[in-house]
Amino acid sequence: MQKTVLGWVTAMVIFGLALNGCKKDSVSTTTPTITSFSPTSGATGTDVVITGTNYSIIAAGNTVSFNGVATPVLTASTSQLTVTVPAGATSGKITVVVNSISVSSSGSFTVTSSGSVVATWFRQSGISVTKTGQTYYSTVGDSSAVYVTNSGIFTLSDSKIWSSGNTSSTDNSSFYGLNAAVLANSGSTVTLANDSIVTTGLSGNGVFSYGTASVILSNDYIRCTGDGGHGVYAAGGGTLTATDVIATTTGASSSVIATDRGGGKITITGGAYTSGGKNSADVYSTGTINVTGAVLLANGAEAVVIEGSNNATLTNCTTTTAYDKWGIMIYQSSSGDASGTVGKVTISGGSLTYTGSRGGLFYNTNDTAYVYLSNVTLANSCDTLVRSILGSWGGSSATQGGNTHLVCSNQILSGIIYIDSNSKATLNLSNSSSYTGRINTGKIAKMAAATLDATSSWSLTGDSYLTSFTNANLTNSNIISNGYHIFLNGIKIL
Repeated sequence: MQKTVLGWVTAMVIFGLALNGCKKDSVSTTTPTITSFSPTSGATGTDVVITGTNYSIIAAGNTVSFNGVATPVLTASTSQLTVTVPAGATSGKITVVVNSISVSSSGSFTVTSSGSVVATWFRQSGISVTKTGQTYYSTVGDSSAVYVTNSGIFTLSDSKIWSSGNTSSTDNSSFYGLNAAVLANSGSTVTLANDSIVTTGLSGNGVFSYGTASVILSNDYIRCTGDGGHGVYAAGGGTLTATDVIATTTGASSSVIATDRGGGKITITGGAYTSGGKNSADVYSTGTINVTGAVLLANGAEAVVIEGSNNATLTNCTTTTAYDKWGIMIYQSSSGDASGTVGKVTISGGSLTYTGSRGGLFYNTNDTAYVYLSNVTLANSCDTLVRSILGSWGGSSATQGGNTHLVCSNQILSGIIYIDSNSKATLNLSNSSSYTGRINTGKIAKMAAATLDATSSWSLTGDSYLTSFTNANLTNSNIISNGYHIFLNGIKIL
């Protein structure tokens, strides 16, 4: 279980709402109003836009009911809420509650017949089924709105899926998909296109692929607001592919792209992914996660977390973390969720931004870490580039230090490489890479090494103490000393 850890215009509008949802003043403290709603009548499953004032821009910060029957809020702004007429609703007033302050509409909404597009939940075992224009939901804990098993093949488009029940076991939700809105297992294949998936319950994961199952997403919208509610999730070897998906999570321990015990493979192309809650990374890998051309934003945790001998690859992504501790973490928790002690993260093109002021851009403890960088625009508000230490995470402590390998090709980077007495770090620069910084200034590292090819350079910002140094430029003319020195095993060599 995790520890930390559409068209383009429409996508950016939704992503903008997700970003705004992280503001401290996102919950209104004044009385909400309802000035109108449209349409004024419709069947169960009909979308209704409520217009008024003083709503929370966080969807989960608003509670809406139709004549006493609650329904999840799909999208929210300060002046409009979009909801779906829930099953069981009858004609009557619409009520909105914001910050415990309630208001009811002056007029009534008229509920017509349920209509053929509405169902409760969908269950499929084997066979092949295709549906469109449906509404599937579950208000019961430990249940999925869509569940496909026993090699079933299910294709769903232009539909709404939501769940509000809580799990009885957060472990079973993380490991097996209990309580996920969409769950595929036992060799099944689920294909979702242009669908909306919203969850509000505890460990209400959005879409979950387990075991030999496969899930394929395209142009879908996913929003999970409860603690432990991840956006896209794979475990037990499951596979998941997502193209141009917009996904947000706002709860704690709710990484928006994640794998868990038994691993899994997730492939992301395009789209925007935002995590807002505490200990909720953008990418949490106990398997293999590949992301290309996506916008990633983490507000309450690292941008990427690698646990054990697993990996993540970001290609041409715009990646930002506002978490004031570390930018990317590679570690072994020893919880049993991920085996091995060699984690890898590869970042090519795009950008990686860390707005925190402490910790460092890359943090490694209790594991061997390989960080591969190529032509990435790095923006680091902290003075530390790498922190390789015998450290801690989430209340747990490491039993061994870090062993960090920073491998750079055609890469510009800067910052301190800090290594404690239990740890190791190696910097490798090639293909016109350029490093500005200092290594092991405190002279305490268990091992500190640097290797440069003839096309790369190092500009010193302080004395550096190495246990190994290799430079293909035998004259060291690619080292800009700035008045500082390099010591090799205690002997000044430059």
